[in-house]
Amino acid sequence: MVATIFLDVLFVLYVIAGIGLVLYGFNCYFSIFLFLKNFRKRRKTDKEVLEDFLKNLDIGKLPKVTTQLPVFNEGTCVERLIESICAMEYPKHLHEIQVLDDSTDDCLEISTRKVEDMKQKGYNITLIHRTNRKDYKAGALKEGMEKCEGEFLAIFDADFVPEKNFLMHTIPYLVMDREIGLVQGRWGHLNRGESGLTLAQSIGIDGHFVIEQSARSWGGLFMNFNGTAGVWRRSAIEDAGGWEGDTLTEDMDLSYRSQLAGWKMKFVFDVIVPAELPADINAFKSQQYRWAKGSIQTAIKDLPRVFASKIPLKVKIQSFMHTTHYSIHPLMLFTAISAFPLLAFGHSRFVNLPMWAFTTLFVTIALAAVAPSTLYFVAQRFSGSVGWKKRMAALPLLMSLGVGIAVSNTYAVLSAIFKRQSPFIRTPKQGSSTVVKKIRQKFPKITFLELFTGVYCIFGLLKYIDARVYLIGPFLALYAIGFLAVGILSIIHYFGEMSGEV
Repeated sequence: MVATIFLDVLFVLYVIAGIGLVLYGFNCYFSIFLFLKNFRKRRKTDKEVLEDFLKNLDIGKLPKVTTQLPVFNEGTCVERLIESICAMEYPKHLHEIQVLDDSTDDCLEISTRKVEDMKQKGYNITLIHRTNRKDYKAGALKEGMEKCEGEFLAIFDADFVPEKNFLMHTIPYLVMDREIGLVQGRWGHLNRGESGLTLAQSIGIDGHFVIEQSARSWGGLFMNFNGTAGVWRRSAIEDAGGWEGDTLTEDMDLSYRSQLAGWKMKFVFDVIVPAELPADINAFKSQQYRWAKGSIQTAIKDLPRVFASKIPLKVKIQSFMHTTHYSIHPLMLFTAISAFPLLAFGHSRFVNLPMWAFTTLFVTIALAAVAPSTLYFVAQRFSGSVGWKKRMAALPLLMSLGVGIAVSNTYAVLSAIFKRQSPFIRTPKQGSSTVVKKIRQKFPKITFLELFTGVYCIFGLLKYIDARVYLIGPFLALYAIGFLAVGILSIIHYFGEMSGEV
């Protein structure tokens, strides 16, 4: 009796998890729809606004801009970053640069030396160093804002290399429309072709920026600042209550608070800022952990205000889907784990469905399952970069990667829900310098759980094949491949880094 009740409850939870995955999957189609609907019109309008501004430009009337560079132990990147910022085409007397360096290693010495060098060349550049790291990146940006001179604040992480025209292609939108609080640029990729891992990541990031950010901005939905490659109006930050460090995604949190205060966010599709992708799987997982936990923290913090506000219902629903997107990972992990006991001990729950119900279920699941891949395909097609067809060959790798990090990201989601404290950990990057030693990461113990889950899914897959329940089999196969691939690669990269090979 107890076993039957347990299986019934497990089956209900399994169905709920499946419905959740279907909803997040179909939301991809909604994003694609908004993107395709507005793509040509909005790009044309943005181009016309920019051309009109530059045509009638009076250099003397340009606003003062402060560019903030939050850095922490990133000596391999900081010189390249400072040089690219100083090379921007904007009047020197109107461009203040703040290097917000909280470093505890040789990075501080490198950035100090570079700042002094650029200051002697006539640039308005200063270095602000904190020793307490209160509120991490949010705290550094907050302290910098208290001392800055600019009406607008451009922000770049250490691994980004903006083009010279970045400010001249973003500031005009803020000047022309005083309701815009943020202009966000699109991320590009410095090392897309370095490995299969970086290639897969680039496809995933393109999906977010090309489709999702465009859809949110053009569709009148709430969007988020991505923490870098964007320009804020100072008053928009102040109206929102300023930078706060109670989430790991201070950028998303500030974006939502700012939009709730009435400010608009703008995504500029054609302003592309190249950045470095993590070449190490463990660094990538660490980055994803921070994004996953921070997003859920933001959802817990800001969604009550979103639901209580007078914004349209469509915006509220999409805000929920946006901030809770990383919930797909615990949903995937739960379906992977619960599939085996349900088949082994509750076989009838899967095989006694009427044919119409089974067909409907199959079609629905199939459409939802291919939705992310469809989004990535459309993103590559409209990204404007050459070689997109060849890049699609890496899509299976991206799918495996997306599944494989479900264990780590589930831990991140649960950590956010149960309010467990964790530090803001910067994602290690290779950069262009060999002066500073890389920070050796701790062995990722969660790798053992990833490997165990992968082997467990293999047993589940064999059971489903034996029972001829083919609807669930392909998903278990993908789960097994994903968990094992990420687990094995985590070990290879960890020991490869120790031996200097990665």
